[in-house]
Amino acid sequence: MNRVVIAGTHSGAGKTTVTAGLLAALWEKGLRVQPFKVGPDYIDTGYHAVAAGRMSYNLDLWMMPAPSILQLFSHGMDGMDIGVIEGVMGLYDGVGSTPEGSTAEIAKLLNAPVILVVDAGGMSASAAAQVLGYKAFDRDLRLAGVIVNNVGSEHHYKLVRDAVESYTGIPVLGFLPRDRSVELPSRHLGLLPAQEMERHAEIIEKTAGLVREWIDLDQVIALARSAGPLPSVSAFAFERGKPVQIAVARDESFSFYYRSTLELLASQGAELRYFSPLKDGRLPENIDGLYLGGGFPEVFAGDLAANRSLLADINRKLEEGLYCYAECGGFMYLTESITAKNGEKNPMAGFFDGHTIMTDRLQRFGYVDIEFTGENVLGKVGQKARGHEFHHSLVKGITCPATYLIKSAFSGTQWQCGYRRANTLAAYAHIDFWGYPDLARHFLDLCRGSVI
Repeated sequence: MNRVVIAGTHSGAGKTTVTAGLLAALWEKGLRVQPFKVGPDYIDTGYHAVAAGRMSYNLDLWMMPAPSILQLFSHGMDGMDIGVIEGVMGLYDGVGSTPEGSTAEIAKLLNAPVILVVDAGGMSASAAAQVLGYKAFDRDLRLAGVIVNNVGSEHHYKLVRDAVESYTGIPVLGFLPRDRSVELPSRHLGLLPAQEMERHAEIIEKTAGLVREWIDLDQVIALARSAGPLPSVSAFAFERGKPVQIAVARDESFSFYYRSTLELLASQGAELRYFSPLKDGRLPENIDGLYLGGGFPEVFAGDLAANRSLLADINRKLEEGLYCYAECGGFMYLTESITAKNGEKNPMAGFFDGHTIMTDRLQRFGYVDIEFTGENVLGKVGQKARGHEFHHSLVKGITCPATYLIKSAFSGTQWQCGYRRANTLAAYAHIDFWGYPDLARHFLDLCRGSVI
């Protein structure tokens, strides 16, 4: 399987811009290119989908075990010509102060060469010192190439290229010139979601043009072809149950879903029925369950609130006992209201009695360990999972019982979440079911009425 990792020296070095441009340029060459993203981020994957013409997969070594990563990568690469894996943060940044779960660890697990994106703004030979440090930090990592970003001129590029190649022995594959028009705008959770960016296709196409002009695509492809064999692992055991109808909220306001989770649900018999909380007046007919994923309901709160018929239908169905799993934005959507930072308050479904308050300060950020302290639609007491939280909101006044005990992987701080009412579970933590297929199976079996 041809594959290459695009890593950065740090967040903001330009790896998402480089990755998007490479994906689009490779696709335009007629290659079937499959994008992947290291870590839990949903937003970069939106750019991948625009650039490559297909959804991206997240590869997160902290949220799922190594065999599951290998199975997911093999599954995603089926029928593809090349896999392009975008890193997260800096090359060696992982959990806490360790490389655990980092881009480097994924690259070593997948036996893939790494191309390092270096921001050369304001330096020339110093870029070689940076690259040399990244090379020396882990000799087991194959740092196979460098792409230079934020270059002021061709002369500037030649200075950087000559220094890097002379002092490190690592080939420089090209550069992207300093050009603010191809910078990807940002949002409070990271990069602006591609669904909301009016010029996203134009920006990515322009970046692809720069890649074609200034980066040696043949060298990138050659590096991908030089990847060593993948570690052997048994194929993922899909256990398809009888069909079950699951409604999934999906539009501009709810777009944060792991592709692996959706495909796992489908593999276990779920027929996913997508609907728009912004536009549809009712839930799909004859459904057995409801999945409300994450997104930016606070951005679209006014429009969501205006769709009173859907809110009423959801509330009615949940009161009648429809099985529902809601995470992060879906949780917010089921509360009484969302209050923006400017004080504007919009009513939501009101199934849970708490109120969502948007805050300037990031309330939770990072990996979490989850233990079920109460039975819920995903499992029994004592079951465990790992997830990720990242939100600028909190829910106040909720009185329903919590069924999660959550522990921060970084600080060790503990708190409760995972609120249950009737047959609905709502929580802030995102979980990738590919790493926890038993949770998905439990939910679907409940929806089928087959749990004893």
